[in-house]
Amino acid sequence: MNESSSKGPGAAAADLLEISGVSVRFGGLTALDDVSLIVPPRQVTGIIGPNGAGKTTLLNVLCGFVRPAAGQIRFDGRELTRLRPHRLAGLGIARTLQGTGLFRGLSALENVMVGATCHSRAGVLSALCGLPRASRDERALRERALAALAEVGAAGVAGESPESLPYGLRKRVALARALVASPRLLLLDEPAGGLAEPELPELATLITGLAARAAVVVIEHRMDLVMSVCDSVVVLDFGRVIAGGTPAAVQADPAVTAAYLGAEGAGRG
Repeated sequence: MNESSSKGPGAAAADLLEISGVSVRFGGLTALDDVSLIVPPRQVTGIIGPNGAGKTTLLNVLCGFVRPAAGQIRFDGRELTRLRPHRLAGLGIARTLQGTGLFRGLSALENVMVGATCHSRAGVLSALCGLPRASRDERALRERALAALAEVGAAGVAGESPESLPYGLRKRVALARALVASPRLLLLDEPAGGLAEPELPELATLITGLAARAAVVVIEHRMDLVMSVCDSVVVLDFGRVIAGGTPAAVQADPAVTAAYLGAEGAGRG
């Protein structure tokens, strides 16, 4: 899947994110082994694989929390291999966590405002504290945050404390916090985790709609969700890419079936 080097002029604009030959080692353990994939703009790309396949490690590499031993990451043609996490929002990259990561003591609205740091001149802390020089920023941040909450269907809980909300609504607030920065690349780490079955169709519709404004990367265990929302899917096993293509092609790939069956037999899944 590392065909990007053979593309002609203008290839950088075609693929928003390019990962080429990325390897990660923790001591004697190889977590990622020569991983390459591309993420086009305004599409949903799924990354799947059994537990321990390297999915979260790859996400942490993309966010700058883990530095690869080899390989290259390019975002919109720009080298990101030495990316620092605090620069993500400014570059147009946002991530949700497997849980919610919401702050206690802040309302749902204030939690979302924290995600808009890159759009605030005075800083979110100044806005939340109501400092005079931040009053204009605060109004703009609140408007952005309310719009993000409305987009995910959570505008009605803006003034609520996150810990008082059902888990599904907390996940929506966390997603709104990622969206408020208007990212061009949105990384969703198990967005369906902890959700009830009836909540999945609405989540699928939401994710599909997000692709109209950003490239979306979804790491998810729920295969039904992945197959319904993704334009393309990449499969990892033991840190290597073993398959990639359309959801239908990946689902029919014998290597994918063997990986998941092998994971169950070995107790990895």
